[in-house]
Amino acid sequence: MKLGLFFLVIGYLLSQFYRSFLAVLSGLLQADIGVTADDLAFSSGLWFIVFALMQLPIGWALDTYGPRRTTALLLSLGGTGGAVVFALATSALHVHLAMVLLGVGCAPVLMASYFILARSVPPAIFATRAGAVIGFGSLGNILGALPMAWAAEAIGWRAAILVIAGVTALVALVLWWVIQDPPKAKAPDGAAGSLLDLLRIPALWFIIPLLMVNYAPAAGLRGLWAGPFYADLYTASASGIGQVTLLMACAMIAGNFAYGPLDRLLGTRKLVILAGNLCGVLCLGALWLFPLSGFWQTGLLLAGVGFFGASFPMMIAHGRSFFPAHLTGRGVTLLNLFSIGGVGVLQMISGRVHAAAPSLPPEAAYQAIFGFFAVLLLIGCVIYAFSTDRTD
Repeated sequence: MKLGLFFLVIGYLLSQFYRSFLAVLSGLLQADIGVTADDLAFSSGLWFIVFALMQLPIGWALDTYGPRRTTALLLSLGGTGGAVVFALATSALHVHLAMVLLGVGCAPVLMASYFILARSVPPAIFATRAGAVIGFGSLGNILGALPMAWAAEAIGWRAAILVIAGVTALVALVLWWVIQDPPKAKAPDGAAGSLLDLLRIPALWFIIPLLMVNYAPAAGLRGLWAGPFYADLYTASASGIGQVTLLMACAMIAGNFAYGPLDRLLGTRKLVILAGNLCGVLCLGALWLFPLSGFWQTGLLLAGVGFFGASFPMMIAHGRSFFPAHLTGRGVTLLNLFSIGGVGVLQMISGRVHAAAPSLPPEAAYQAIFGFFAVLLLIGCVIYAFSTDRTD
């Protein structure tokens, strides 16, 4: 089981890479095949939308067939295939198609990890272990930052992506051999259960709105808008953008480890999540007010958005505490659908916000994006304030 989890973390590292590498390649893609920032916003949004839509069939597959077949097959076909299509892309349409395939391939990896953890560790430490999975897996965020920029400059972005495609195929093959499916949980009184049973749990409806927006600012800024922001306002090169996105990636990793044990230390999940996301609102507000405060000053604020936006594992633990055991797979994937789906939708809308904002002064379009994310995150926090706390 431990070996399977280890390689699932490697798979999740690839998932983090594929959701974030566009920011560093934005300038190269624009020069080579003519894609624009709005094209990349749409492509990135497609990854998240497809990833989210896949959660419902993946939840059923985890409960029915287990994580081994579900993860290995999808990662090998969608992940490897999508990376190859991206490396061969000659237009924005090809980039869109590649990101769709990559979304399919990456969709089961984290939820397979959470499925195994939910069946094999005590509930009280689920948040800590779940945070560690994302923390270690988020090293893919780092690979998608400065190392990706170096590789693109050294061997070209196409060759670099083909190398990652080969690694993806190898990881999928290893997952087929090492994952051990946990025993199936039996439903009480023979009831099969469904998503409707989960949606009838009132406590979830105060958690879901914040879940839909809490990761969107960090994912959107790190995976997409940090590149154009620094290129347009600070004339940064790919290496300079890589340095800032590396800082933000490190902050996101640290945030996952920091959130993990706090529910046990402080005796509350709700207040930890609420306080952290309100701090994220403050960072976004500062970026909205002071977008030209300096290269590293804005970089630190972006890092703050990443750090405080890492409450996803804690929120999954909060929601999971209300699930019956036999619906664990469908439960965690349902929550992930709302989270990743929210990122995808808001990513696409952020492209429209950027396009609709005034072109002068040049920082106005990015202020609109920061303000957009800040308002939505604040609304999510207000609704979440009425949720029921539960710490197992």
